[in-house]
Amino acid sequence: MRTLITYIMVFPRRSAFVLFALLVAGVAEGLSLTALLPLLSIAVGESSGESGIGKFMVDILQKIGIEPTLDMILIIIVAGMFTKGLILLLANRQVGYTVAHVATALRLSLIEALLASRWQYYLRQPVGSLANSVATEAYRAANGFEHSVIVLALAIQVLVYAVVAVFISWEATLASLLIGLFLLLVLHRLVRATRRAGASQTQLLRYLLAYLSDVLNSVKSLKAMARDNVADAILHDQTKQLEKATRHEVMSRAALMALQEPILAAITAAGLYLALVIWELSLPEVMVMVFLLTRILGLLNKTQRKYQQLAVQESAYWALRKAAEDAAAAAERNSGTGEPTLDQHIVLQNVQFSYGEKSIFDNLNLEIPIRTFTAVTGPSGVGKSTLIDLLCGLAEPDSGEVLIDGKPLHDIDLRKWRHMIGYVSQDTILLHDTIVNNILVGEPALTEADAERALRKAGAWEFVSALPDGMQSVVGERGGMLSGGQRQRIAIARALAHDPAFLIMDEPTSALDPESEKNICETLQQLSSQLTIIAVSHQPAVINAADRVFILSHGEAKTLSHG
Repeated sequence: MRTLITYIMVFPRRSAFVLFALLVAGVAEGLSLTALLPLLSIAVGESSGESGIGKFMVDILQKIGIEPTLDMILIIIVAGMFTKGLILLLANRQVGYTVAHVATALRLSLIEALLASRWQYYLRQPVGSLANSVATEAYRAANGFEHSVIVLALAIQVLVYAVVAVFISWEATLASLLIGLFLLLVLHRLVRATRRAGASQTQLLRYLLAYLSDVLNSVKSLKAMARDNVADAILHDQTKQLEKATRHEVMSRAALMALQEPILAAITAAGLYLALVIWELSLPEVMVMVFLLTRILGLLNKTQRKYQQLAVQESAYWALRKAAEDAAAAAERNSGTGEPTLDQHIVLQNVQFSYGEKSIFDNLNLEIPIRTFTAVTGPSGVGKSTLIDLLCGLAEPDSGEVLIDGKPLHDIDLRKWRHMIGYVSQDTILLHDTIVNNILVGEPALTEADAERALRKAGAWEFVSALPDGMQSVVGERGGMLSGGQRQRIAIARALAHDPAFLIMDEPTSALDPESEKNICETLQQLSSQLTIIAVSHQPAVINAADRVFILSHGEAKTLSHG
């Protein structure tokens, strides 16, 4: 019930529109059914005035100038059914549109929250689990919304039919409702079992896709060492657990449906006996009453089945909502409003930084003049990547300042500052797409001319233009159809496409052969006359090519040499 109410509160306007349409459809159906009684009275030769509902219908028709003849009543019934069908069509179309909107809204809320979160938070999230949230959980949560709306619509239809039935026999109506509610309570145990199975599915899908994503990223090395069978065993076990949870869900759903049918038949038979023998209703009234009460009990059963389906999907909604809330709670603080410039230098002044109790920088001081090539080196774990994070504003110092042209970075608009940065990561990851799309990555402000300019700056135009399809050549999964040096140049071109003022590179030549490394270093030396470059590297070729070199050690930076 909590999930049902939450859906309505989160999407109130769409829910209200759908419920209104379904309510009108239910009323149209109920009114058309009330015309059955005078019709049946005429058919069996009885006076329609003998029953309260029959007399009521006749009076209404006569007031609006319609004689309750057989043909006219048939027209009313058919028109009512057509009206109900049309309204239901419109309502169901709205349900479909709303489900698509809900899935999109949930996906976008999670994606926006993730992209706005701090880098340290993002590092702790399994990529496969996030992909599962955006794809599977959003879809299941949207289906849950659909089931919640249908549950409410069915409940409204039960109310409409009950109101019509009360005009014929309030005793039979009350007895049927009590029996129906008792039936719901008795079978609710199956709904709880389904809810547990749905929660297990949500959790297992997260684990499975998170592990599968990690395995696929490492599949080459696993196969090379003949250890892919270990990963296969773990994935097989998780898949079997998922199958078990799905079986429980299917069994609970089938059991609910199987038990509802015979119980409904027994209740209908008992109601027919009571109406004819105990309450001595007329045959037309009995026929309409049996139809209405059967319809009421059937709708109650259908409501419970839809609620059961909602119980399966609701865990996906809450899991996705928690992921979005956690990401939102870890949002970056961007209080700066100053316009960034890079006309003088970048200075780190008395910077202290730590991860929890582990100190990274105690008193870091260094200066990066503009239009220079600076290399940063040092042993692993000393904080080279952290230095890059501080320069990008992905991490904030515990104390001290990162100054851009003398302005503290926390006073500068971070997005505008980052737009001035070109970044090449340690792992050169290319999309399974064309070269031009790998460079532009969907940036609407950039064109193919910008991609060509960036390729020329990165020293990649010669080999790209020699390819059969040029910039339209597909690079393969993770760029596997290109050499290591070619992939690195494409990554540099991507970083240069938006014409940055500051180029940051993390181990730009660590996986390259000596010739490719030499070519990359020459490219960086040429670029340093146009923009400011800082490269983190252990490689002697990069260190020798740089204008200045800083060695990070014991939380401080020492200058090795100046060009």
